[in-house]
Amino acid sequence: MKEYETMIYQREGRIGYIKLNRPQALNAVNNQFEDDLHNALLEFDIDEEAWVAILHGAGRSFCAGADVKARFVNMTPQESARRDRGNNPESYLGRSINWKPVIAAVHGYALGAGMAIAAECDLVVASEDAQFGITETKRGVGGGRVWAKVNAYMPSKIATEMLITGEPMPAAELYRLGFINRLAPPGQHLQAAQELAQKVLKAPPLSVRAGVRLSRKLWVQPSADADAYLLTLKLHHTEDFKEASRSFVEKRPPVYQAR
Repeated sequence: MKEYETMIYQREGRIGYIKLNRPQALNAVNNQFEDDLHNALLEFDIDEEAWVAILHGAGRSFCAGADVKARFVNMTPQESARRDRGNNPESYLGRSINWKPVIAAVHGYALGAGMAIAAECDLVVASEDAQFGITETKRGVGGGRVWAKVNAYMPSKIATEMLITGEPMPAAELYRLGFINRLAPPGQHLQAAQELAQKVLKAPPLSVRAGVRLSRKLWVQPSADADAYLLTLKLHHTEDFKEASRSFVEKRPPVYQAR
C-alpha cells in the first residue's frame, strides 16, 4: 500500500481505513492533503479486497477545514487562478470508478472542507461532541458547494442558517435532521462506524454500489450549479476576503467593509 504524507490507507478484512493524518494542524486541508486524499480514495476504490471504507481523522479532530494561512493568506497566483476557474464539481467521491460505500467517522471538528468531505461520504457517524460548520462564509468565500452537498441530505432552514452565518452546529442537531446516521459516545465514533460497516458488508456488494452511485447523484449537479454561480462573484479578490483571512491568522475580530 502506498505511503502518503498526510494520509494513511490500510485494509482489515473487507474494510479499508483512510486516516486523515495532519493532527498537528487538526487535519486542515492544504494542497498536499488534497492530492493525498484524492489518491487514497482512488487506492481504496481500486482495491478489490476492500468493499467499504471508513474515513476518519487522527488526533483531536476529523478535519478543521482549510489551512487558512497556507491556502488563503499566502495564496499563490496559481491558486488564485484555480479559484477563478472553479473547482471540480464532482470533488472527491463523485468521480468513483467502482462506487464503493464510504463511511465518515467524525469527531471534534468537521468544518468547511471537513464538512464537505463528510457530506460526500455515503454514511456519517459522529461523536456526540462533534461540531459541523460551513465556515467558508466566515473566511470570506462562498460556502455554496458545501451547502449543496448538505442540502441534498438535510434540506432545511438550518442548512441555510449554517451557510449564511458560518456558525457550527452540534452533531445532535444534525442527527435529528437526518444528516448523521449514528451518534456515538465520545471516543467511540470509530467503533460505531465499524459496526455500521459490518451491516453494509452483509448486503450483496454490487447492489450496494448501485445504491451508492444513485445517491451520490443527489449532490453532484447542485454542487456544480453552486460553484458556477459563486464563480462569477470572485469573492477571493475582495477586501473582505483578505480581512477575514488576516484576522483569523492574527486572532483578532475582523473589520469588514462589504467590498
